[in-house]
Amino acid sequence: MSEVRIVAESRTEFGKGPARRTRAAGKVPAVLYGHGDKPRHFALPGHELAQALRHDANQLFTLQTEDGDQLALAKVVVRDPIKRTLEHIDLVAVRKGERVTVELPITLTGKQGPDTMVEQQTMTLTVEADATALPDHLEVSIEGKTAGKHISAKDVPLPAGTTLAQDPEHVIVQFLGQPSAEEIEAELDAAAAELAPEPTEEEVAAEAEAADAAEAEAGGDAPTEA
Repeated sequence: MSEVRIVAESRTEFGKGPARRTRAAGKVPAVLYGHGDKPRHFALPGHELAQALRHDANQLFTLQTEDGDQLALAKVVVRDPIKRTLEHIDLVAVRKGERVTVELPITLTGKQGPDTMVEQQTMTLTVEADATALPDHLEVSIEGKTAGKHISAKDVPLPAGTTLAQDPEHVIVQFLGQPSAEEIEAELDAAAAELAPEPTEEEVAAEAEAADAAEAEAGGDAPTEA
């Protein structure tokens, strides 16, 4: 993993107003935590930060501060729910050789066997690795896998120096058989039935009244005993 050097300007004003002014200037409010030090507040260049995080959520940064360089990883990234622009970022300070726990995205490679559906249950894997040598993703081959098989966390190949930090039996991918046309039609009918609106009280009452009337009419036509 390559480092991204980024200028970190110290912030002395806090709160919603100063944060808005920081973002209006094209920068992102940031807080650096770690190693028992007091939190440090910075403003980071928005475009450079967004570009770096776009390619790797676990990007290693070298913050160029007035007190010298500091290695850091993104811990919490807050984005605007609509525009998806960066609103705030929490960083954790790291050192060379220090091991950290992170979530890495999983990429599936290869092609499953015939008549087999792939269900990826987990998109990331939690691992522990050197903060300065984090892989940007993990690859899992599904080549030739058939229905009834599955891939667990322990089956995911890890780079040297990276260790698993979650339940090894956790299922990452499972493989299912292709449903028949009849099964698909039955599922669609069941889904349509679930989506059908519940009858109103008036409709229920009207239906009951119609049933009573039909029963009474049928009873009136029945022959009487002599």
